[in-house]
Amino acid sequence: MDFSQPVENYANPKTCFFHVLFKAAALAFYILSTLFFDSFVIIFVVTVILAALDFWVVKNVSGRILVGLRWWNEIDEKGESLWKFESLDQQSLSRMNKKDSWLFWWTLYISALAWIILGIFSVIRFEPDYLLITGVCLSLGIANIVGFTKCRKDAKKQIQTFASQTIATRFSSTIQSAFSVV
Repeated sequence: MDFSQPVENYANPKTCFFHVLFKAAALAFYILSTLFFDSFVIIFVVTVILAALDFWVVKNVSGRILVGLRWWNEIDEKGESLWKFESLDQQSLSRMNKKDSWLFWWTLYISALAWIILGIFSVIRFEPDYLLITGVCLSLGIANIVGFTKCRKDAKKQIQTFASQTIATRFSSTIQSAFSVV
């Protein structure tokens, strides 16, 4: 390991903190709540609110700042679902901090996996009420995973289209200039 090289730190530590905070808060509250509360309604409401806050922060704040992506879904006049994607330009995306991006993607997947495991435990313990909580939290997490994965694929496709158009334009201008000299 070369210690003379500077260690890349998080470019947006506050955003990273809140990206992880609501995921951890929802999971911790769900896991520890039975020690402090007997009311399923309190556990359900607080856990789902924390998961909804996590969904909102990821979709509208940390996705934009940490990976330069944003998605949303609209329903058109025909009642069909339309996915909309935004991403930074190629230069901005290439400058994104690798640690921020790594934290963003891995916490999305790990939290979804944690909700799946907690859902399995709910089934094993024959607690269908708690399976409802894990199902709601998992569906919010999976919505972000699907949205950002589609958005990342759309951004890559836009970059490839831009690159091929740029190459074609430069090639045609080079050929035109070569024949205009002759």
